[in-house]
Amino acid sequence: MTARPVIALLSDFGLRDHYVAAMKAVVLGICPDASLVDITHQIPPQDILAGALELEAIAPYLPGGTVVLAVVDPGVGSGRRAVAIEAGGLHFVGPDNGLFSLALQRLSQATAVSIEDRRFVRERVSRTFEGRDRFAPAAAWLARGAALRELGPMVSDLVALDVPVAATTRDGIDGVVLRVDHFGNLVTNVSDDALPALRSSITVHVAGATIEGVSGTYAEVPPGSLCAIVGSTGRLEISCNNGNAATVLKAARGTSVHVRLRSGA
Repeated sequence: MTARPVIALLSDFGLRDHYVAAMKAVVLGICPDASLVDITHQIPPQDILAGALELEAIAPYLPGGTVVLAVVDPGVGSGRRAVAIEAGGLHFVGPDNGLFSLALQRLSQATAVSIEDRRFVRERVSRTFEGRDRFAPAAAWLARGAALRELGPMVSDLVALDVPVAATTRDGIDGVVLRVDHFGNLVTNVSDDALPALRSSITVHVAGATIEGVSGTYAEVPPGSLCAIVGSTGRLEISCNNGNAATVLKAARGTSVHVRLRSGA
């Protein structure tokens, strides 16, 4: 039995309006056998970095052949390119504004095209809703088996998102909070690989709080207590067991995080 094509959707459209349903309707009109997977539609409006982080987190778990239809597009209707990308056995369709940067870093070499062939977009393209009229049709045609290079000319200069990088210093690692998740966990730009091997020797300083060691689970600290933990995306996170670390610390994206070795460790 041939597997149904998978199209995974991400946007900042929310769920109150018709926008997500309109994209799905266009997709199913072209590729009625598609299985539609919602990554999230709750990206904060125009927050490209938040969308990029979600795509980075989900990309390794998508079945081979999945087409990712992602729209976080402050430049809708402008001269920014519409692109389709093939990397690591997946396709990505959306605006060329850095949205795919982090996911592509985790996948094999990318091949990209600018979506320009009119056969693969709707006859009339709204300048305010290219998700429906340009990206959704292109994604559906790819899911139906269209070759990437049919959609338009090759491009080699995809826009890269400027993401803060943690700095290793003589004292330890200096990083920042990149995002706050639904539970109030502070997801940082400090990767698991950058942390010292002896996790119990670490102190983490954030928003005036000092956290001793890196926990293996939330339950290793009492309810209501802060902990540092390596989250499911391989990044250091600041959490509160049965609580909300962002609220407790009054922290947000950009809050500084400092990882240090305890003296004598």
